[in-house]
Amino acid sequence: MEGIRAHMRRALQLAERGWGRVSPNPMVGAVVLDARGRVVGEGYHAGPGSPHAEVVALRDAGERARGGTLVVTLEPCDHTGRTGPCTREVLAAGIARVVAATRDPNPLVDGAGFRRLRTAGVEVDVGVLGEEAERLNAAFARHVRTGLPFVVLKTAASLDGRTATRTGASRWITSAEARRDAHRLRAWADAIVVGSGTALADDPQLTVREPAWADARPPIRVVVDGRGRVPPTARLGDGSAPTLVATTERAPRKRREAWRRAGAEVVVLDADAQGHPALGALLERLGKRDVQGVLVEGGATLAWGFVRAGLVDRVVAYLAPTLLGGAEAPGVLGGAGVATLAEGVALRFVSAEPVGPDLKVVADVQRDR
Repeated sequence: MEGIRAHMRRALQLAERGWGRVSPNPMVGAVVLDARGRVVGEGYHAGPGSPHAEVVALRDAGERARGGTLVVTLEPCDHTGRTGPCTREVLAAGIARVVAATRDPNPLVDGAGFRRLRTAGVEVDVGVLGEEAERLNAAFARHVRTGLPFVVLKTAASLDGRTATRTGASRWITSAEARRDAHRLRAWADAIVVGSGTALADDPQLTVREPAWADARPPIRVVVDGRGRVPPTARLGDGSAPTLVATTERAPRKRREAWRRAGAEVVVLDADAQGHPALGALLERLGKRDVQGVLVEGGATLAWGFVRAGLVDRVVAYLAPTLLGGAEAPGVLGGAGVATLAEGVALRFVSAEPVGPDLKVVADVQRDR
């Protein structure tokens, strides 16, 4: 069994080569073993319209796949979309056994692939490193099940939770290594969201600028600006990536038209109790346009808005080895906060690892307290 787990780890590594390149499809990797258990083929899904990982690996293996085992991170599909059904390719290759990490949550698949293979006499085992595979495609699963995006809140702060000094100095709290790693998160995202405060203070581009992700499709830049504070001359309106401004009727019509002339899409949403654009409605709009992964990079007000509304699924925190202090220094979350410990948002730590001199902590929001 450990041998199969090692091959599945390799398949997961292959799947990650599709990071930032395959949405709205899932990241999938596959390894083919011959009848004696030797690796004879490998593959991964490179993007929409390209062959699925199983097909790439089987073609790599050729006749050596006959009587062998296919190790794959996701259930092979059994329907025709942009490409034909993978089950047909698996059966034509003469595979005797399929080991899959997890079922495909897409209602068009969701067990149908396994049933077709078993009916044809192929041995099917499911669940090897399943949790790892599900985490890799959490955004894909959320979207196909609910139509909504998976939301990651990214923060960068000192060890005492300050995002800037009491005078507002914030560049750079974390290291160049942490910032490069954050660009990997941007490459994963279909949309990056900031609030008007961050847009005005930092004038960010919100683009992926690391060479490793030069071929990744640019995420949509989303500015949450309920009052129309951000001018269309900001770098978010430079045309280097698609831009969407989420606002309310409180924004002057002239400002909305100016954003449209600058090339941005302007979406007017209902206001929440605080007068800000309703974030739940924003996510619904994004989900309808196949946005699966959302990265929230905004300041403390926007971050608290997503947390307060119960919309955050995962937190990625970069912590710098420094203490800033200051009662007036801004923190990761703003807003009123909670009144009791029981009202706090429960997280489950997933990982903690050094990134340069900083510490990267990943935690998932627990929905089943």
